[in-house]
Amino acid sequence: MKEQKNSKKKNEPNTPKGLTKKQRGRIYTAAFLVLIAIFYFVNNSQNEPKRGPYPPHYKPQTASQNTEMLKLSDYRGKVVVVDFWATWCPPCRKGIPDLIELKKKYGDKDFEIIGISLDKISRGGKTAQDVVPFIKQYGINYPIVWGTMQTTQLFGGVRAIPTTFFIDKSGKIRDKIEGLASISTLENKIENLLKEKNLSPSSEGTIDFTLPVVK
Repeated sequence: MKEQKNSKKKNEPNTPKGLTKKQRGRIYTAAFLVLIAIFYFVNNSQNEPKRGPYPPHYKPQTASQNTEMLKLSDYRGKVVVVDFWATWCPPCRKGIPDLIELKKKYGDKDFEIIGISLDKISRGGKTAQDVVPFIKQYGINYPIVWGTMQTTQLFGGVRAIPTTFFIDKSGKIRDKIEGLASISTLENKIENLLKEKNLSPSSEGTIDFTLPVVK
């Protein structure tokens, strides 16, 4: 009888005293889950290293921070000639000296010319790099901005270049010319708009855009 009791004790598993089989199973399951969580944390922390501190006075840079923007509505109260053009367009190049002369003649009055280059959105944008050298070569004395398809649609579509729009002091489109026009034709339209007074202050029917200036 004594030998049977001793053999029975030897076969019993070495487990904590006072725990039932169900309680022991819960402890083992919890320990297993903790190990899995530790493994997951260590593995993911190695794949994505922690970022170091930013330098003092660090400010993230964006493209817009170094880009000067031109807003058409800022010229409200002036007669504005908006010229759609491109460097690859022979009639455009021929007409630009006239625009330069008009800027010199009327620049001290309530008048401005804005050239909208379509080089980025025409011919695959291959001539965009020519715009800045072109401005310097011709001595263009009025602002040039980069045009977009949305801007051409805002003006009702541009079917040919050059296309020149005449905007009155209230910001409304009053006339346009498709193709090259003589300087005398441009002068007549500009002077007629400059003579106008007491235009309606209402913004109804006015046009506006905000485009990056070519630098």
